[in-house]
Amino acid sequence: MTAHRLNPEPWIIQLFSSRSARTGAVVRRSVAWVEREVGHKAFQAEVKRRGYHLIRTANQYVVICHNGPIDILF
Repeated sequence: MTAHRLNPEPWIIQLFSSRSARTGAVVRRSVAWVEREVGHKAFQAEVKRRGYHLIRTANQYVVICHNGPIDILF
């Protein structure tokens, strides 16, 4: 069991206040970092609440910070 921060809100605010997030670009974080800082469920819930897209690949989460359509080309 991994210990999460007592208050993950500052971490979430910092992540989604980044220039990339504010301009509809992409942010990424390691899966281990997310688990340690906020927990997978809380992170996924926040991404979903914002209407963004979340991809997990290998040991990384990739958040596409807009709610428009996306195409995975290959």
